Amino acid sequence: MCGIFGYIGPKNAPEVILEGLKRLEYRGYDSWGIAVVADQINLNKKVGAIGDLDEVNSLPKSNTGIGHTRWATHGGISELNAHPHFSTDKSFALAQNGIVENYQELKSVLLKKGYKFKTETDTEVIVRLIEDKLKETNNLKEAVRLAFLKLLGRNTVILLTKDGQIMALRNGSPLVVGINNKEIFFSSDTLSFAPHIRDVLVVENGQMVYWNSKLHLIDIKLNKTLPLNSEKINFKTSKVDKEGYDHFMLKEIHESPYIINQVVTRDYAYYESFVDEIKKAKDVYTIGSGTAGIAASQIAFYLRVFGKIRAESVIGADIYEYYELLTKDDLMIAPSQSGETADVLEVLEIARKKGVKIASYVNMPGSTMSRISDFKFLSHAGPEICVMSTKVFTSQIAWGYLLAKQVQGKALEGESNLRELAYTADKYLNTGENHEIVKKLAKLLAKHKDIFLLGKYQNFNIVREGMVKIIEGSYIHAHGIPAGDLKHYAITLMEKGVPVVVAVSEDVAKDDVINAVSQVKARGATVIGISPTALPGFDFHIPVPDTGETSAIMNIIPLQLLAYYMAVELNHNVDKPRNIAKSVTVK
Repeated sequence: MCGIFGYIGPKNAPEVILEGLKRLEYRGYDSWGIAVVADQINLNKKVGAIGDLDEVNSLPKSNTGIGHTRWATHGGISELNAHPHFSTDKSFALAQNGIVENYQELKSVLLKKGYKFKTETDTEVIVRLIEDKLKETNNLKEAVRLAFLKLLGRNTVILLTKDGQIMALRNGSPLVVGINNKEIFFSSDTLSFAPHIRDVLVVENGQMVYWNSKLHLIDIKLNKTLPLNSEKINFKTSKVDKEGYDHFMLKEIHESPYIINQVVTRDYAYYESFVDEIKKAKDVYTIGSGTAGIAASQIAFYLRVFGKIRAESVIGADIYEYYELLTKDDLMIAPSQSGETADVLEVLEIARKKGVKIASYVNMPGSTMSRISDFKFLSHAGPEICVMSTKVFTSQIAWGYLLAKQVQGKALEGESNLRELAYTADKYLNTGENHEIVKKLAKLLAKHKDIFLLGKYQNFNIVREGMVKIIEGSYIHAHGIPAGDLKHYAITLMEKGVPVVVAVSEDVAKDDVINAVSQVKARGATVIGISPTALPGFDFHIPVPDTGETSAIMNIIPLQLLAYYMAVELNHNVDKPRNIAKSVTVK
């Protein structure tokens, strides 16, 4: 959620910042703004999507500036509430990612002191607090530092002064600095400046970085100078382009075969030590939120079925009851696209204090989740721009499958199965008839208010993820149901014409799922089956190849396509669905 970007260098700052903000769009936003210095601070704020260069024509040429994409939390979506926010005398402008959890308390104190507020945001409280501290210290850097120490919650702040200084402070929400000989970039992630930079300074929690003729790093609490230890970040790909596809989502679904092959390319020695840790762990937990939470559940499934490991999946925001059970003998595995999901990071931080070993599988180099992990794995899936995750989810569950096969002692068999899956999925995606079948059914489903999905065993999490994608893309209510639980409650909702999408594989659960199909069919439901062959009770059939142990991974692809074509049919913003963000950095 939200993104910050700052630039100092020889290029025209408004143009560089605009490009950076576009590369941060995937995080989710509803308004945006840019501030640059040219004799004074010049500000341009807008509601809605970031446009082309015409959007910043009103800004003067400049070598220094900051930008922000806002996802509204405190205060409505408006130009007034958009960031950056000016100080009263316009000597500095400030943008923030996160939530100031004690903003009401701080605002009450500031109001009593006579400070005026123009917006509904918690961010303006930071601005006024800095102004108040500036009266005490007569030093802006010190005022910013002292004000930041008063904030509760996960926050990152970036500030631009009228004399061309940039300051940025971090506590929770991500902050990285890209460095080369002539340019300095400040951002929420490395992707935003990937084309320009390979040396990156990852700012840790409780640190402040600022530019005043040169770059400085300090410990916020101790006010102590720290060494600038940058590191190389290797981007296998940083290209952000639709490459001829109508939407990023469709392009990213088509990249899944390549991504599956990326999973197979790995460091054996590193995996062996991780597998040893899995085998000796007392309890293994997999954790995530949203789509990554479903991936975590599927990874746990694979560890149980193939690894014979007692693995349990938990949701990031709902794990309180486990805290007292965690011990130093446990292991926690966290898949994540961004590596910055706030509710998951909070759990991992608590787990670390208890001595729990942490492993992460992340798509964003330099993320917080990777940095706090004992075992760090990168998906190398490349930029995923569509807010609805597709190829990264596929990568996560393919990785979980291969990991479980290695625990089983059958890594080579797992690799062979994944390579065959990648070949089969590529052939499926590049066959026009398959898309036409899904498009036809997308038109049908787009007319309904409720859609049910059935699955069991390896396909239960797959239909859950299909549910999530349909909800995200179409804004239609969907409900993923365990096929065996149908008769216990959801059978009451089955009536004539109700659409039910079912995923069936050639596995131990096949007959049970067919029985569930019979039950909904007997009550008049319209059944859409995803399976290798048409089965009794199907009204419509989406044929999908049988890939054996990896069938669940194959089955997610038609469900992703179904959600995509439904969103297109309903004329929705496919790559940026309303109200959701890809990187949820606040709780």
